[in-house]
Amino acid sequence: MRVQVAVTEQLQDYVADVSLREPDVLRELRERTAELPLHLMQISPEEGQFLGVLLKAIGARKAIEVGVFTGYSLIATALALPAGGKVIGLDISEEWATVAREFAGRAGVADRIDLRIGDARESLDALLATEGEAGTYDFFFIDADKENYTAYYEAALTLLRPGGLILVDNVLWHGAVLDETQQDSETTALRAFNARIHHDKRVELSLIPFADGLTFAVKR
Repeated sequence: MRVQVAVTEQLQDYVADVSLREPDVLRELRERTAELPLHLMQISPEEGQFLGVLLKAIGARKAIEVGVFTGYSLIATALALPAGGKVIGLDISEEWATVAREFAGRAGVADRIDLRIGDARESLDALLATEGEAGTYDFFFIDADKENYTAYYEAALTLLRPGGLILVDNVLWHGAVLDETQQDSETTALRAFNARIHHDKRVELSLIPFADGLTFAVKR
């Protein structure tokens, strides 16, 4: 028998009341981002805090994030890293990156962030081919264009050390993965991605129905 509490708006408010410790700079970034047409792309503050707990639990020093948007999760990651830690953020939009850089400076973590603009697949290839970074990262967060999730995942497996953690956001896609009438490219890509890694023996796997669905994959 499966027992799961239905997360109502009231219960979500309670969770925030008793657990959320959102820094002022992240709250201000969230409020700034809420004014944008694509504001729903931003992770929730609860998810940002969860990222920080994960990073500290695994002792992460080097991280990569694919899909930065205005920088909430990137800055949450940087805040959780120790002195000397580094997070590489990959995004396609200089406009959004400008906001991320502003708030990274205000948060005092600009020196921990390497924000690169362009095709993330090319940036990841460069890390492997020209910078010799294979097997050196602790954490890899995927929250970008769904059609390329598999490419990002494969790059993550090469860049991570054994025991490194991949976290993949939006894998339930607001429930659309269950609706066979939904055949758009993003939904079909997520279905294929979820099915692909289900039997991937290179990782330890767990998917939890938190936020919009989070997949955890630990590299063996």
